[in-house]
Amino acid sequence: MATPNQPQLSDSQLAELEKLARAQERSVDEVLSEAVDRYIRDKQWEAVKRYGVAKSRERGLTEGDVARLIAESRAERGR
Repeated sequence: MATPNQPQLSDSQLAELEKLARAQERSVDEVLSEAVDRYIRDKQWEAVKRYGVAKSRERGLTEGDVARLIAESRAERGR
């Protein structure tokens, strides 16, 4: 029986995970930890993108405005 902090995997998922870990000469825990880290980073990046899209819509900006805004920002900073 799994505790709340242990993932529950099907037998086929666990078998495939073990096979992949062996092929990489890594432990199942290492592979799972990397997968969870990647999942968290992906979800954080998706949240940042949603925020950016919402803010750009609020301001009426389009993709076509990006190059101009970058150039303006660099000019303001003396680059």
